[in-house]
Amino acid sequence: QVQLVESGGGLVQVGGSLRLSCAASGRTNSRYAVAWFRQAPGKGREFVAVISGIGGSSTGYVDSVKGRFTISRDNSKNTVYLQMNSLKPEDTAVYYCAADCTNWGRRLLPASYNYWGQGTQVTVSS
Repeated sequence: QVQLVESGGGLVQVGGSLRLSCAASGRTNSRYAVAWFRQAPGKGREFVAVISGIGGSSTGYVDSVKGRFTISRDNSKNTVYLQMNSLKPEDTAVYYCAADCTNWGRRLLPASYNYWGQGTQVTVSS
């Protein structure tokens, strides 16, 4: 089993920045791809960003965050980060990290991941 714990969420004004962290423990594996999803009230869980395993050479983002968010990983710390800049009110959501993508071709789908964190709230005020 792998346990994931997100941190770094909070309240920020429009245009501000936050860095989310996803710390893994247990049977961690640097080969796991890790993704960030978010869920706003009344909406489904939305893919935000993904990073491939080992060196994280492959990344992907939903169009709405391209150029503003950056996903990275530090395997020595078993941690994946999501740097979020130029935040907008529509970025307000609970952010979840997910690990161990079972099908890279379906990496945008929540069902493709075996492990999930409990989420961290991000609120962007205007």
